[in-house]
Amino acid sequence: MSEPKAPTPTPAGDTYKGWVFKWTNYIKGYQRRWFVLSNGLLSYYRTQAEMGHTCRGTINLATATITVDDACNFMITNGGAQTYHLKASCEVERQKWITALELAKAKAARMQAESDDSGDDFSPSAAPGQGAGSQNAEFQSAMRMLGSKVEDLSTCNDLISKHGSALQRSLSELDNLTLTGEAGEKIRQVTERATLFRITSNAMINACRDFLSMAQTHSKRWQKALQAEREQRVRLEETLEQLAKQHNHLERAFRGAAQANASADSKSISGPGKGEVSDDDDNEFFDAMEEAPEFITVPADPQFHKRSSSNVSSFNSEICQDDQSLNEEPLAMNQESPSQELVPLKKRRTRIPDKPNYSLNLWSIMKNCIGKELSKIPMPVNFNEPISMLQRLSEDLEYHELLDKAAKSHNSLEQMCYVAAFCVSAYSTTVYRTGKPFNPLLGETYELDRQRESGYRSLCEQVSHHPPAAAHHAISDRGWTLRQEITVASKFRGKYLSIMPLGTIHAIFEKSNNHYTWKKVTTTVHNIIVGKLWIDQSGEIDVVNHTTGDRCHLKFAPYSYFSRDVARKVTGVVMDKTGKAHYVLSGTWDEKMEFSRVMQSSRGGENGTEGRQKTVYQTLKAKELWRRNPLPDGAETMYYFTALALTLNEPEEGVAPTDSRLRPDQRLMEDGRWDEANAEKQRLEEKQRTARREREREALNQRSSSTSEEGEEEFGEGGESDARYFFVGFISNLHG
Repeated sequence: MSEPKAPTPTPAGDTYKGWVFKWTNYIKGYQRRWFVLSNGLLSYYRTQAEMGHTCRGTINLATATITVDDACNFMITNGGAQTYHLKASCEVERQKWITALELAKAKAARMQAESDDSGDDFSPSAAPGQGAGSQNAEFQSAMRMLGSKVEDLSTCNDLISKHGSALQRSLSELDNLTLTGEAGEKIRQVTERATLFRITSNAMINACRDFLSMAQTHSKRWQKALQAEREQRVRLEETLEQLAKQHNHLERAFRGAAQANASADSKSISGPGKGEVSDDDDNEFFDAMEEAPEFITVPADPQFHKRSSSNVSSFNSEICQDDQSLNEEPLAMNQESPSQELVPLKKRRTRIPDKPNYSLNLWSIMKNCIGKELSKIPMPVNFNEPISMLQRLSEDLEYHELLDKAAKSHNSLEQMCYVAAFCVSAYSTTVYRTGKPFNPLLGETYELDRQRESGYRSLCEQVSHHPPAAAHHAISDRGWTLRQEITVASKFRGKYLSIMPLGTIHAIFEKSNNHYTWKKVTTTVHNIIVGKLWIDQSGEIDVVNHTTGDRCHLKFAPYSYFSRDVARKVTGVVMDKTGKAHYVLSGTWDEKMEFSRVMQSSRGGENGTEGRQKTVYQTLKAKELWRRNPLPDGAETMYYFTALALTLNEPEEGVAPTDSRLRPDQRLMEDGRWDEANAEKQRLEEKQRTARREREREALNQRSSSTSEEGEEEFGEGGESDARYFFVGFISNLHG
C-alpha cells in the first residue's frame, strides 16, 4: 500500500492521520480509506479531499474495544452498533495505529470519568463569585492538563514495558536459534519490534517534554496566585478580628442599656419582687430560620418577658401542657380495645422484585410529544412505576399520624401547624420517584384498609378519563376525615415536564368541627432529554380553616442556581382571622418541618422585591413537627418506594373487581416482565378508547331519537345504563 508518510504516534489528543484498508463488503472486500484520529474520535473518508465536507463514519473510542486479529489486521467496535475491520500494510504500520488508538482511548475514557465526577460533585450553593470562579477554573484547567500528561506518561510506560518484553523474548529466541532458514524471519521480527520500541520511546519522550514545558510555563503564574491568596487570607483575618471586637463592644453596650431600662420599669411599676423572670436557658429565644423570602425571624427580646412576667408564666405552662400531651400521644394512640389487641395484624410485604435494567431511547419517543397533554401520549412502562395514580394518591396518607395529632389538639392554631406539616409531608415521597404512575382506567378503584394498624380506611376512584380526574375519600377512627378531588394538567416542554394538580383537598376534624382546605403545588420533572432526572416542587399553598378563619400561607421555593438557601425549602406563617401571626413554619419538603411560636412582630428589615419592608418575627426556639422516615433497605432497586408504597400493590383477597391491584399490565411490570406489560397496557388502552367511542355513539343516538322533554328523562336513564356499562366494560377490559 502506497501512502504518505504518517506522523509518529503521539499521546492521545493530538491528531493522527493515514491510509488504512477497511472492509466494505464481500464483493469489494477491503478498500483504502483515509482515517483521522482526533479528540478520542476515529473518523474515515474516501479521500483526503472529503475531510472538509463528507465524513463516512465516526466511532467514539471512550466506549470502544480494540482487538488485534493477526500481523496486519485489527478490529474496532463499540458494542455492536459500529464495527470497523481494518488492515494495515505491515505489522509496523498496524502497531503505529494500535499505539495511537490505545492512547486516545485511555484519554477519552479518563476525560469522560472526570466529566461525570465533576457533575456529581457540583454544589450550586457553594458557587463562588465571577472573579474567583475564573481564577479557580483556570487553575483547575491547568491541573487537568498536567494530570492528563502524567496519565499519558503512565500509558506510554506500560506500552514500553509491553514492547520491551516482546523484544526481549525475540532476542532470546534469536540467541537459541541455530543457523537454519528461519534465521532471516526471526531477524526481520526483531527489527520490526525494535522499530516499535523506538516509536513508543519517542512518544514518551515527547510527552515528557510537553509536561516539563507546561510546568515551567505555569510555575510563575501559580506562585503569584498563591501569594495573592495568602495576602487576601491575611486581610480577611484582620477584618474578621475587627468585626468581632466591634460586635463584642456593641453587645456589652446594648446589655447595659437594657438592664438600665428594665430596672427603671420594675421600680416604676411594682419594684423588685419575686415575680421577675430570670435569664436562664428555659427562657432563651432562637431564630426560627436564618433567611426567608417574605419575612425575617429574630430572637425574641428577653426584656419583653420581664415586662409581662405573668403572661410569660401562663404561656410557659401552656407550652408544657402541650409538650406533655404530645409526649403522651403514642400511649393514647395505642389504647385499643382488648379484643383488637388479641387479633394478630396482617404481616405486610417489605420487598418487591428488583427493577430490571432495560435500555430505552427516550428521545425517539418524546420528540413527537412536545406540547401535547401527557395523558394522551402513549408511554411504554419503561417510564412508569408499578403503581397507579389512585395508589399514588393514597400514598399521601404516609404520615397520617400528623392528622392523628391534629385531631387531639385543643388549640386550632396548633392544629393548623399539624395540618400544614401534613400538606408538606405528601411531597417527601417524590424526591427520588421519577417514574410515572399508571393512568387509571375509567371506573378503576383502589381501597387501602389500614383500620386495624393505623385506624384509617381510604377509597379512590377514577371518575373521568379525559380530562383525567380521581376522587379520594379517607376516614379515620381517630377523629378526622380527608377527601380530595384531583384533576391533573400536564405539559411536556422538551427539557422539563410540568404537572399541575387542579383539585381541592378537604380535612375535617370531628371533635373541633374544624374544616380545612388547600390545593397542591406544581411538580416539575427536569432533564427529560439529557442528564439525570430530578423533581422540584414550587408554588404557594393557602391552608384555610373555614370554621375559625385561621390561615397558613406556605411557600415552596423553586430551585435556583443563584440561591444561597437550602434546596427544597418551605416556609410558612400561621395567622388567625385578624391576620396576626402566631407560628412560623420552616423546613424542607423532603426532610423535616419545624414550628416556632411568635412573640412579637414588626415591620422592618431589608426591603422586599417590590420595595416593601419585610415583617420581622420574634420567635421562640423551633420545635420539630415532622421528619421523613428513612427508605427501606435496597430502595434504589425497588423504584425508591417507601415502606407504605411497597404494600400498595400487594395482592389481597376480597377487593373489588375494579381494584388497581388486579390490573394485569401493572402486575406484569412489578414482576419484571416489561415486554408483556407493554403489550397488555396497549390492549387495555385501545379497549378503553373503543368503549368510549361506543358510549358517545349511544348517547348521540338517544338524543336524536327522542323529544327534548322525553330526552331529558331518557338521558337520565341512559346515565344509569352508562354507569353499568362502565363497570361491565372495565371488567371485560381487564380479563380480555
